[in-house]
Amino acid sequence: MEQIWIVVTGALTGLLGGLFGKGGSSIATPLLAAGGVSAFAALASPLPATIPGTVLAGLAYWRAGEVDVDLVRTTVGFGVPAAIVGALLTVVVGGGPLVAVSDLVIIVLGARILTHHREQVLAGHRVVAGPGEPRMRTVDPRLVAAATGVVSGLLANAGGFLLAPLFVTALRMPIKRALGTSLAAATVLAVPSTLVHVALGHVDWAVTIPFAVASVPLSFVGARIALRTDAARLETLYGAGLVLLGGALLLVR
Repeated sequence: MEQIWIVVTGALTGLLGGLFGKGGSSIATPLLAAGGVSAFAALASPLPATIPGTVLAGLAYWRAGEVDVDLVRTTVGFGVPAAIVGALLTVVVGGGPLVAVSDLVIIVLGARILTHHREQVLAGHRVVAGPGEPRMRTVDPRLVAAATGVVSGLLANAGGFLLAPLFVTALRMPIKRALGTSLAAATVLAVPSTLVHVALGHVDWAVTIPFAVASVPLSFVGARIALRTDAARLETLYGAGLVLLGGALLLVR
């Protein structure tokens, strides 16, 4: 029964990961834990599986011209060392608290996406800017990258669950460009976190392999759906989906 739950979780994670510009570990961790997988295995085992899925979803956005290459370079340059630090910190923090933190972070970021969308509407601004239009960045991208790197290593995920909403709210990026850039950067950020967690013995390959088989193909499907969805509607669905998911997972604990 646990294997069936792992496969179902992998399929859902892949679809939502591609749809919402994230590797998917932040979604998978609480779902796997709710299905009886041990805390550290639920935390780290999905991470290796999200890398190929993230690559496929990122390619879909790349082909559509929805990736900010300069921002990817900045995010990777500052995020990779920070991810290593975050992954090493897991040895002093219990797996249970980290799973709960994953749930809470999902809720907070979802709420922020919704309030950002409302602010844009009330201000009479368009939610989406064209690829060549200037945007006002209120936060240094290097700070976003470093903070995301630490959290992604600590929570054993690729960082997309933080990057996409922060790109929208802090860097004022259009939603689809934020999702595509997030996927491209998360592909690289997942590698150091994966290596550290494998070395620490946190990855259960009996979870990783069936999870990957289900999640990888659906990651590309999710990305294609997102690219064909109206941007304003996608941003609203994104925020609401994160809030509902995080809240439901906290309730079932």
